[in-house]
Amino acid sequence: MNFARQTAIVGIGATEFSKNSGRTPMQLATEASLAACADAGISPQQIDGVSIFSAEKNPEIEVARNLGMPELRFFSMIPHGGGAPAGVIQQAAMAVHSGVANYVLVYRAFNERSWHRFGSGVQGRHQSPEAFDISFSWSSPFGLLTPASWVAMFATRYMHQYGATSEDFGRVAVADRKHAATNPAAFFYEKPITLEDHQNSRWIAEPLHLLDCCQESDGAQAMIITTLDRAKELSNQPAIIGAAAQGVAEDQHMMKSYHRPDITGIPEMGVVARQLWESTGLGPDDIQTATIYDHFTPLVLPQLEEFGFCGRGEAKDFIAGGNIELGGGLPINTNGGQLGEAYIHGMNGVAEGVRQIRGTSVNQVPDVTNVLVTGGTAVPTSGLILTTEA
Repeated sequence: MNFARQTAIVGIGATEFSKNSGRTPMQLATEASLAACADAGISPQQIDGVSIFSAEKNPEIEVARNLGMPELRFFSMIPHGGGAPAGVIQQAAMAVHSGVANYVLVYRAFNERSWHRFGSGVQGRHQSPEAFDISFSWSSPFGLLTPASWVAMFATRYMHQYGATSEDFGRVAVADRKHAATNPAAFFYEKPITLEDHQNSRWIAEPLHLLDCCQESDGAQAMIITTLDRAKELSNQPAIIGAAAQGVAEDQHMMKSYHRPDITGIPEMGVVARQLWESTGLGPDDIQTATIYDHFTPLVLPQLEEFGFCGRGEAKDFIAGGNIELGGGLPINTNGGQLGEAYIHGMNGVAEGVRQIRGTSVNQVPDVTNVLVTGGTAVPTSGLILTTEA
């Protein structure tokens, strides 16, 4: 990772997070990108690269036109939805470090509540002989139609093998909502929940309650990546990219890797974890706070295990007693996460990592040096370490 500690995130910008933005996704992308430029102290005309999700519906050429960017020398896309947030950062970091581009913009913008319900499932997908469509034919006839139902399979096995309970999953939701309650940008600002609230929320796909599932959100998040040398000339403290990695594991499927011998872990996140630790020389004890991808609470627990914060099957004990809340051993999702702040495919989690490095989070963890950020789980994924140390 030649780009490690040589590149940085220098600007972050976002729209408000809502359930009905009243604007087009293109407007959201443009607003967030302009805000990121302003935060970085650069003009859009200085941007010459764009790295985005393949799921993004706002093409780089359209955003470039709206921002007044004269030309692009680099543009790329990372697939697999929520698995991409650290992947697009990695691409941007490699581009600026290699000299292919000077400033790279990344963004994610959508109306995934008001324009379409992101979690509604695949019932309407047409059948075709293309590989992506064929993959659904192995599971849809059995009622596995939504992301919640796909994750429920993993959660059920994890509970059986390690004795975890619905209450254990609920502790993740309670921590996220506690942090969101003090974050004015969060959709659930001033709306904490109790474990009893979690247990009383309706079933979505057993063992997942409503409060185990992340939001469907309207909004956008953007950021600017450049070299550390350029970053030092800007006004904001840079969030140095200590490492960024992607991971695919053996027999990988999109959220349905059920044919592995063991489905209680997340081996693709293990691939990411090994790269991050090996390239940085850091370990779990060196991380002061983390943004753990929380589209569904059960998959937070094995992520903590893959990164070595605890042993296999021990996450239920690791998260007990407020250990993942502010003041605990590893505060996670201090912005409220995707359950409490917004579901922006993890990009708002990266932004919270930047704020923790800068010391500007509304839920600031003391003496932050290194922050871990993870991408979506049960899919090809990515991870990132942001640091203050060059």
